[in-house]
Amino acid sequence: MNDNSSVSTSASEQASTRGSVRRFIYRWLFDPNQAGNYQKSVERWISILIVANLCALFLEHVQAIYTPYQHWFHFFDVISVIIFTFEYLMRLYLAPEDHEFKDSKSPHLKYVTSPFAIIDFLAVAPFYLQAFIPFDLRVLRFLRLLRILKLFRVLIPAWQEFQIANKGRTFRQRIHALVYPSEYGGELHHLFDNFIVMWVIISVVAVVLESVHSVHYILNIEFIILDAVAVSVFTIEYCLRIYSCVEAPENKHPLWGRLKQAKSPQTMIDLLAILPFFLEFFLHHLLDLRFLRVFRLLRLLKLTRYTGSTKTLFTVVVREWPVLAGSAFIMMLLVILTASLGYLFEHDAQPEKFENIPQAIYWAVITLASVGYGDISPVTPMGRLMTIILALLGIGIFAIPAAILSSAFSDQLRIERDNLKGTLYEMLGDGVLTEEEQEVLNREAKRLHLSKEEVNQMIAQAKKIYDREHDTHGMPIHKIAANPELAVEHFKQKMGELRQLALMTDSDQFQHVAMDKHRLSELDYDIWKRIQS
Repeated sequence: MNDNSSVSTSASEQASTRGSVRRFIYRWLFDPNQAGNYQKSVERWISILIVANLCALFLEHVQAIYTPYQHWFHFFDVISVIIFTFEYLMRLYLAPEDHEFKDSKSPHLKYVTSPFAIIDFLAVAPFYLQAFIPFDLRVLRFLRLLRILKLFRVLIPAWQEFQIANKGRTFRQRIHALVYPSEYGGELHHLFDNFIVMWVIISVVAVVLESVHSVHYILNIEFIILDAVAVSVFTIEYCLRIYSCVEAPENKHPLWGRLKQAKSPQTMIDLLAILPFFLEFFLHHLLDLRFLRVFRLLRLLKLTRYTGSTKTLFTVVVREWPVLAGSAFIMMLLVILTASLGYLFEHDAQPEKFENIPQAIYWAVITLASVGYGDISPVTPMGRLMTIILALLGIGIFAIPAAILSSAFSDQLRIERDNLKGTLYEMLGDGVLTEEEQEVLNREAKRLHLSKEEVNQMIAQAKKIYDREHDTHGMPIHKIAANPELAVEHFKQKMGELRQLALMTDSDQFQHVAMDKHRLSELDYDIWKRIQS
């Protein structure tokens, strides 16, 4: 009997241990409600792997690329299948901890028959069928396209969150929440930004590879299709931004608000990203505009929308513009003077290289910048002496703008971090940080290159300051009276202490001592009786 009970106890302990381990793994890898875990990182890397698989599947149909590198394609496919299989098995193992399946009689079976699990299975099934069944199943390779459906695991929750946050709002307001940062965008807005960034990178890489003649010969049609798709994506984005910008308070007017948005630097960059394509498409029969293709690289500037450092640098340039303009004037003056002296000393000795002052400006710039290509160099003693002096001067003169920008950039980061501390203190006005406030804080911290540890330290310091300022112990009474909120809190605190004192004190003995020699006035004693009752 004792043996059976001990065996039962041991089995229950083992089951409890397995349950705790499983719960721990689920919380840190797949639980969307667990703050600070790796769930978003797992989804992000899985999504990147899916996109990479789609690119590989696309390139496999180009025989000139696939044939010499088919072993690498196969190796990448094997690695991808291993990762997807591991993810599938982990989700199957952790199904009893998933909020969607834990209440079911058989969580594992419930997970296997769920839509996402079926998609995950179909993503890896063609590989195993082809590996273990001795038939020509190459036709099943197209089923690898089903791996794109795995992205719905990220898209559907984001879409549901977006729908809930924008319930009752107009279509234009929803579009504004999708394309512009706001409290209504949620995860779907971040996915939209990532989608645009992905297409910017793809289109720029395509433009670079298109300049390689061997690659362009093989992928000419693919490059045309890719560019058309990229332009379509960027055009739709541009139209959505112009259409919904009037939802912003600063762009309320339906006409002037849109014109104001269209003239903004970021929107002008969006226009330049698509303009070369349309100019060449509509005017190719009139003018040879093939040179405009190189301007497709301007799409790279679209990434400045998604980097906070660019905004900070622009602020620094605007703030320090008078100093930078002064430095630029000094450098221009020095270049003109150097070119004039170079022409004076070297024209007779080298008339073909120092033919005139504008030609000598090239030599002056590369000398002052300490580049020194050597294609133009002085041969006279005075020319060489002047070159030595100018080269030494150029080290300091040309370094001034860089030093100014570096110092100003550091100062601006410090100022914005101090402003963030002030904003954080305002957020703690009620003593707690809401989810919306936490999201704003994380976004600003990312823009200012603050680590998670620095953010947590900043929050802890702000809470200490908040607690210290709202702690009335030891604070002079006139300071408490000057702040009505502190006065009310101080009054409630003192009343609580009086109530506690009244409950713990013997009533008869207190009355005897209080009325002895009139230690308390009648008003004081009346207040005491009221508190006691």
